[in-house]
Amino acid sequence: MSERRPLIEGLKSHPANDSQVEKEFVFGGREHPIPPVERAVVAPVRAPLTTRIRADYVAALKRASLTRQLDGQIPNSVQEFLEEALEPWLRSHGYIP
Repeated sequence: MSERRPLIEGLKSHPANDSQVEKEFVFGGREHPIPPVERAVVAPVRAPLTTRIRADYVAALKRASLTRQLDGQIPNSVQEFLEEALEPWLRSHGYIP
């Protein structure tokens, strides 16, 4: 059993960090990090939106989402459903090109 010492003594001693070990840990052995994917290319930037809708619509949306997820169908999220439904209306009324 090692000698007991006050907690403050343990906090005072700082072992020297090996920068090579740190880099290997952070980059997983790769010399350079993997470049980030352009988000704008993958999908448009999303912004939060809060609204209230009828309870029966909520239940139907949840049911549709879960059923489509289990069946492997796309779109399968409430967010995708709403975007798909809103886009034609916004486009037809001239709010988006």
